Amino acid sequence: MSSIYELTADYMQIMEMMDNPELDPQTLKDTFEGIDGALEIKAESYAKVMKNLESDIDGLENEIRRLTSRKKAIENNIKRMKEVLLTTMVTTGKTKFKTDLFSFGVQKAPVSVVLDDEDVENYPEEFLRTKVEINKSALKEAILASDADSIMGLAHLEQKDTLRIR
Repeated sequence: MSSIYELTADYMQIMEMMDNPELDPQTLKDTFEGIDGALEIKAESYAKVMKNLESDIDGLENEIRRLTSRKKAIENNIKRMKEVLLTTMVTTGKTKFKTDLFSFGVQKAPVSVVLDDEDVENYPEEFLRTKVEINKSALKEAILASDADSIMGLAHLEQKDTLRIR
């Protein structure tokens, strides 16, 4: 069976053949039907592969969620173990020692900020960060409403073809 690239080339060749007035119409019809059937078979095969790949994506997404959850559990276990070890070392007063493989020590961490008030509106602007994004929906509405003078040269509408398989 021909590849999709070969079928595309065959279609282009038929288009060129149509310009030849000496070509027998029946020959042209038979050639076109042969390629057309092959394209449908190839398209169906593509659709089957795409469906399998889509189900693979679903399985991978589930596995990602499972592994992310497992990673978080392991991180929590490590954090809890460190807290228990720190508390034990501070409580016993044994804040520095070595074993054959590791050295242990309690030290002061860098000073960090703890928010007593989580309401952003209570803070002066100098302490806030904002993420500025382009509102594509508003741009689209402005362009469609022929109100594009203020955005001329910044954005335009573009419509592409998409494949729909049912």
